[in-house]
Amino acid sequence: MSYHNLSALLEAIIYLAKDPVTVDAIRKAIPDVDRKEIDECIAALIEKYREPQHGIEIREVADGLRFSTKPEHHDVLKIFLQAQTPPTRLSLAALETLAVIAYKQPVTVPEIQEIRGVQASGVIKTLLDKKLIATSGRKEVLGKPILYKTTKEFLIHFGLKDLAELPSMEEFEELIKNQADSEASSPTEIELPSS
Repeated sequence: MSYHNLSALLEAIIYLAKDPVTVDAIRKAIPDVDRKEIDECIAALIEKYREPQHGIEIREVADGLRFSTKPEHHDVLKIFLQAQTPPTRLSLAALETLAVIAYKQPVTVPEIQEIRGVQASGVIKTLLDKKLIATSGRKEVLGKPILYKTTKEFLIHFGLKDLAELPSMEEFEELIKNQADSEASSPTEIELPSS
């Protein structure tokens, strides 16, 4: 079966989905449409929204598809959003801890503390509350400490398709160093980028 306007239907599904929607979920919603037709239509939609007259695009994020603003508009949109809602803020300690978890996951609190050289329990609670990390079982060692990993929310918040898109550790350390230098005279909180 073929829909009169499959492109419009797919656009509506991607727009409506709260989280990035997988192609499999789309196929399940419209099982009577040929897989190849859905794939071709999604590819055409992605290309359509890449054209410069559109301010949004369809991006692959966390193994799914979602609408996202284009990077060339981010400066103005950031100003707009700051006037709308307060941004999610992370302290430098929280960002450093999140980086350790992202690059070393799954990882335990003692391992994080060994890498950072400071206590991490309070920061872990903050990251759990913000749903940027989650538990990932227990490590099979004495005491069976809890393992932590990043979440789908982490990927969504940072606009990453998957963990392979993380910057190199050197680039991330440089980012943290620059942030620390620029925040030296003010509280060490930074805004998380919005996608």
